[in-house]
Amino acid sequence: MDLARINGAIEAAGLTPLGAFHPKPDDAAPAFADGQATRTLVLAGNAGPDMWRAFSTAREPARDLLDDWSRDVLAPLARDLGAHAIYPFEQPYPPFQRWAMKAGPCHPSPLGMFIHPDHGLWFGFRGALAFAEEISLPAPDQRPAPCEDCPDKPCLGACPVGAFSEEHGYDVPKCIDHIAGPDSRNCLSHGCHARRACPIGADARYSPEQAAFHMRAFLRNNAGLKT
Repeated sequence: MDLARINGAIEAAGLTPLGAFHPKPDDAAPAFADGQATRTLVLAGNAGPDMWRAFSTAREPARDLLDDWSRDVLAPLARDLGAHAIYPFEQPYPPFQRWAMKAGPCHPSPLGMFIHPDHGLWFGFRGALAFAEEISLPAPDQRPAPCEDCPDKPCLGACPVGAFSEEHGYDVPKCIDHIAGPDSRNCLSHGCHARRACPIGADARYSPEQAAFHMRAFLRNNAGLKT
C-alpha cells in the first residue's frame, strides 16, 4: 500500500489527510479482529471547506449528524484499502490527541484545542485508517507550534465572557452559559470569537454555515454543563 494512494482516497471522499505514523505499543492502536497489530495509522479529518461541501451536499445539516456521515464515508473507504476505520466519537474513545501529535505538527494551543501551522485552529479529526502493513512514510513534520512566536495571543482576550485564560484554561460552563443565553447570536452564527481571533490558518476558517452547525452541535452536546 502507498501513502499517496491512501491520501488521494481520503481527499476524494471530501476529507483531508492529517498525517500518519507507525504506532508503538503504548499508543493504544486497536488490533485487527484476527489479532494482527496495527502498524500504520493514517488520520483523516477536515481542514478548509472540502468536508463541509461534501457533507452538506450529501446530507441535510439541520437534521443529519456529521458522525453518521463520517462512518458512511470512512467505512467503505477502509474496506477498499484493506484497513479498518477508527472514530474519535466512539467509545472507548481512542487517544486521537496523542495520535495527532505523532502524525503531524499538531500542538496544544492556549485555548486548549489543537493548532496546526497550516490550518490554525480550523481542523478536526473525523477518523483514522488502521493498516496491518508498515507503510513507508515521509520524515515527520516537526514544525513548532505557531503560538510560540505569537507574543500577543489575541485568542485569549477575544472571548466576550472571558472563558479562556492562561492561568485557568477553558471555562466550559461559562462558555455554555453565554452561547445558550440571549446575547449569544454572534457566537452561534459565526463561531467562537477566540478561535476567530487567531491569525493562523485564516484561509481554512469555517463558513458561517459550517461554524453555526458546529456551534449548535457543541451546545447540544454540552448543555448539561450549564452552571
